[in-house]
Amino acid sequence: MRVRPLFSDSLGVRSLSVMVETDIRIVIDPSAALGPRRYGLPPAPQEWEALARAKEEIASVARSADVLVISHYHYDHYDPGEDFYEGKKVFAKHPERDINRSQRGRARPFWEKWEGRAELVAADGEEFRIGETTLRFSEPFPHGERGTRLGYVIMTVVEHGGRKFIHASDVEGPVVEEAKEFILEERPWMVVVDGPPTYFLGYRFSAGALEASRRNLEEIAEKVEVLILDHHLLRDLSYRERLSSVFSRGNVRTFAEELGLEPNLLEARRRELHASSLNRNPK
Repeated sequence: MRVRPLFSDSLGVRSLSVMVETDIRIVIDPSAALGPRRYGLPPAPQEWEALARAKEEIASVARSADVLVISHYHYDHYDPGEDFYEGKKVFAKHPERDINRSQRGRARPFWEKWEGRAELVAADGEEFRIGETTLRFSEPFPHGERGTRLGYVIMTVVEHGGRKFIHASDVEGPVVEEAKEFILEERPWMVVVDGPPTYFLGYRFSAGALEASRRNLEEIAEKVEVLILDHHLLRDLSYRERLSSVFSRGNVRTFAEELGLEPNLLEARRRELHASSLNRNPK
C-alpha cells in the first residue's frame, strides 16, 4: 500500500486530499479551496496560484483513479464543479442522514447531477470489497465538538495486504472520544487527520476541546507508525507549540514534511503576503 498526500494546508491550500494505491487507485476528498476571509482580508495572489496548481493536479490524479471518496460536503473536500466523477465509483457521505442543513443543500444537487453518470454509493457505516482491497467507512462523527453546527463526516479505512490506512477527515483532533476509539480499534499503520482548529481558540473552539484533541492525538501517535497531522491545525503559525507534546514523538508530520518539503502556511501568513504585495506595488 502506498499513501500519497496530495494537498493540504501545509502546502498552501485548504484540503485534505490523499491518493492511496493498492491493487486499485483511491482518491479521498479530491478538492481544494481557499478561506474567503482571514484577518478581514481576501486570499493573497500566492494563495490563488497555489489553488490553481492544486486543482490541476488533483483533477489529473482523480481522473486516473478507480475510486473517489467524499467524506463530507465542504468545498475543500469535494468540488461540485469538476467533471472527474464521470463513470467513477464514488463513495460519499449519505446526502440525507446525519447531515446538517448546509451540507444537505449541497449534497442534493450533487447526487441529482451525478446519479446515472457515476456509481454513487452512500458509504456511512458500510464495507466494500474491490479486488484485493477492503474499504470500510465509519458511521458519521461530528465535525469537531459534539453538537457542532458544522455537521458530520465519515472516516475511510483502506485495508490491503494486512495493512490498514485511515483517513480521519475533519474530526478536529479527534475531539470526540468515540472517534478516537474507532481509529484505535482498527489498528492502522498510518493515519491522516486534520487536527484541532486552534486559530479559532476561544471563539469557535474551546480550551476543553483542544485538551481533548491533544490527549487523543497523543494516544493515537503512540499506537501508529505514522501520523500525518495537517489541515485546520496548519492555519495557526504556532501549530507546533500548540501541540508540542504530539509533534515531539517523532512519527508525527505534516503533508509537506511527508513529501520532504517545508510547510508553506499561506493562509496563516495572509497579512504578511498582502503587506509584501503592497510594498512591491505601491500606489
